[in-house]
Amino acid sequence: MSRPTKLVVDLTKPKGEREQIIELTDEEIVEMQAQAEKAEAQRLAEEQAAAEKEAERQAGIDQLKSLGLTDSQIAALLG
Repeated sequence: MSRPTKLVVDLTKPKGEREQIIELTDEEIVEMQAQAEKAEAQRLAEEQAAAEKEAERQAGIDQLKSLGLTDSQIAALLG
């Protein structure tokens, strides 16, 4: 299995010699994996928050219906 790489550009060098592809170090790979795990945890937390917000919204709508409001009245209240 090949190691991940990065592209390093040195603008002080002449064209054609500026780009260099370098393998990531073990530390960089660990950092990259940690950042990916953090991003995934954040994505899951955002999805959970959105699901909770939608559940609360639906609970509010259900409560308004139980008070006798029609769907059109609820839609007018919610905008």
